[in-house]
Amino acid sequence: MSGIHIPELALVLLVGASGSGKSSFAAKHFGSFEVMSSDYFRGLVGNDPTDQSVTPAAFEALNFVVAKRLEAGLLTVVDATNVQPPARQALVEVARNQDVLVCAIVLDLPLELCLERNEKRSTGAVPPAVINRQHRQLAKSLRGMRREGFLRVQVLSSQEEVDTATIRRHKLLNDFRDQHGPFDVVGDVHGCLDELLLLLGKLDYAVARDGEGRPTDAVHGEGRRVIFVGDLVDRGPDSAGVLRLAMGMAASGNALCVPGNHEEKLVRALRGRTVALTHGLDATLDQLAGQEDGFGRKVADFCDGLVSHMVLDDGKLVVAHAGLIERYHGRASKRVRAFALYGQVSGEVDEYGLPVRYPWANDYRGDAAVLYGHTPVTEVAWINNTACLDTGCVFGGELSAMRYPEREVVQVPSLEQYCEPGRPLEAPRKPERSPNVLSMEDVTGPLFLKSEGLGTVRINEAQAAGALESMSRFAIDPRWLRYLPPTMSPAESSSQPGYLEHPDEAFAYYRRQGVTQVVCEEKHMGSRAVMLLSRDPARFDAPAGWLGALHTRTGRGFLAPGQERQVLAQAHAAMEQAGLWDELGTDWLMLDGELMPWSLKAEPLIKDTFASVGASALAATNAAVGLLEQTATNGVDVAGLLSRTQLRQANAGAFQDAYRRYVGSGEDLRFAAFQVLAAEGQSFETRDHGWHLAISGRLATAEPGLFAKTRSLRVDLGADGDVAAAVQWWEEATAAGSEGMVVKPWQNLTRSKRGWVQPGIKVRGREYLRLVYGPDYLAEGNVERLRQRATDKKRNRALQEYILGLEALRLTAQGAPLWKVHQMVFGVLALESEPLDPRL
Repeated sequence: MSGIHIPELALVLLVGASGSGKSSFAAKHFGSFEVMSSDYFRGLVGNDPTDQSVTPAAFEALNFVVAKRLEAGLLTVVDATNVQPPARQALVEVARNQDVLVCAIVLDLPLELCLERNEKRSTGAVPPAVINRQHRQLAKSLRGMRREGFLRVQVLSSQEEVDTATIRRHKLLNDFRDQHGPFDVVGDVHGCLDELLLLLGKLDYAVARDGEGRPTDAVHGEGRRVIFVGDLVDRGPDSAGVLRLAMGMAASGNALCVPGNHEEKLVRALRGRTVALTHGLDATLDQLAGQEDGFGRKVADFCDGLVSHMVLDDGKLVVAHAGLIERYHGRASKRVRAFALYGQVSGEVDEYGLPVRYPWANDYRGDAAVLYGHTPVTEVAWINNTACLDTGCVFGGELSAMRYPEREVVQVPSLEQYCEPGRPLEAPRKPERSPNVLSMEDVTGPLFLKSEGLGTVRINEAQAAGALESMSRFAIDPRWLRYLPPTMSPAESSSQPGYLEHPDEAFAYYRRQGVTQVVCEEKHMGSRAVMLLSRDPARFDAPAGWLGALHTRTGRGFLAPGQERQVLAQAHAAMEQAGLWDELGTDWLMLDGELMPWSLKAEPLIKDTFASVGASALAATNAAVGLLEQTATNGVDVAGLLSRTQLRQANAGAFQDAYRRYVGSGEDLRFAAFQVLAAEGQSFETRDHGWHLAISGRLATAEPGLFAKTRSLRVDLGADGDVAAAVQWWEEATAAGSEGMVVKPWQNLTRSKRGWVQPGIKVRGREYLRLVYGPDYLAEGNVERLRQRATDKKRNRALQEYILGLEALRLTAQGAPLWKVHQMVFGVLALESEPLDPRL
């Protein structure tokens, strides 16, 4: 049995003449989507998998798809003859462009067997002369294939080897995602053993020593581990001692290490290659020469075996000596290693004769924190989720460590200056743009917006363009626009006679999702609003005296500045009286709710649409009824027409009553807060709705002149009595003029086997729906037609917006740069720009 080892992310070329069994081998060992067949692509572009005339076009398409799969981080197998070097090199180049390793599996079977199989093909047989030529080309290629850039070339020379072969996938050497820390990431040591020992002591590591008193290991009582960012050697007084300690810690599992450019050069010197003995290398070699026999060889093996960078903690942390741009994370190629060791240089030199390095961290936008060293700086500073830990210990600065995940910097000062720096140490290079400065690049589609643990939402170019128009013209200051609520999905159409929406359908949805406990909340007839309250204007880059913001679900302001300030001041007082600032340990809070009356926002809609429609409908039906009644008194049989017209007259009156009950003045302003969204350091999507409603109730008690209570009912979906009571509650409320209710999972953020569960489903009342679907929507035939409405697209959008909204809240709570928050908020608005049936 042949065990063939391939990386989990790689390009695999199957190589062999026609008839060697490549397709059967691929089908046996790889997934159907993992295999790219040249025959299949000939069929795609030419309708005939055997048409050799379309081969160039077929491979152009194949190479494009291969590149896209590798870009997405997916293992890809190419099933083609690949017996000619140019064909292989084109695919190797595709892999190199994506910084992916390439393996070859060669099916070098006897020519007679290939010809025999070819003859048995019912369709698509290849001329024998072609197979003869392919077999000769393969034999010629085998001599030099290993020099073509392949990580591995596995040759299977008999049918038995093919039949017994097994494929074993292994992680890339840089894949440490299953290791979660906690870690202490140590910057460039450069032979400063005494300072390293002091730093380890400050980090609470116990140092072990050998019989000669030399440090050989360090253990942390709570299981923490060190990660060295490289450049352990050169310039300092005891590179050999630093190596002995680092190697011992790595051997015992108490440390990890990536190589620095100084280790790279040291390995070449120890292997006997010609290198310039500069920058302290000569002293390091002298120190190693004074150690016990074999120590230099162990050092060379250790340093040579270090992988260019490490991706740790489920991809949340990347450690590389000189840093690493996002597209190189978890990739393997010469240029990835070169970047990790040396950074990105401009090709120029400065006034000190040293290379000018490109400030890649200024443009970094990755989710993973990147910790690195290489270029000494005066202090550790976070720049776009990256931090340089080389604070120039060997030059008289400090030796620094970053505690992860705490992000706490621990330092010890250098005991002396051991070396003059090639140029003065500089402060960390700040980004050319502030984290609070927005860029078109952040919001220009297509965008793939990731929410940690929730998924990825794609925003296309058209959606992004629509959002940009709305955001730039109408939205409030983006510094204060930190969240947009998701659209809310309606219940599926009801089969109950006389109803378009009914609670039964909402309850049925949650039962299908495995949710047993829900809460029914009164749906206030107002406008969805977000209230941001802040006692620290500087937290949101706001002017002194700023109290917060109140905006619509599309980011527009609700009130004139003076009225808004008055409302926010009332809200601040309620927070103080309810004791919520201290209880939540925050100086700012964000609330989701409804601002009433509805006419505050919808006055133009009421006046220009509803009132005119209602008045016209009543005028017309009143006149028609009067005329028909007069006609009936004259002995003409118009009873049927009169009955139908009277029904339309009643419907018009009901329509007028429906919108009139939601008209109010600014003096009637109330805010019904039904969810606490976020505060400093925390978001509250995992708190059950009982907690949220209790907070809302406390605010309403503290300031009843502003905050309105939200009536609610907890329902056990397995208890018929609970369900019946909830339906009755809804019927009574809607009959009394309520818009309806919203049904939510009691536990709030909920996931089922099918995916994320809708955060809420609205069930609107019969009379309110007249405003949505018209006065006569319940007339015979109308309601049946309306029941055919499709809610799936609305529900999908609701979940996507919910995911982006939660990520925006989390980022705001964490103090993330504004541009990251703005991307999520922008994404919600972009999804809203896609037209949907507005009645849903």
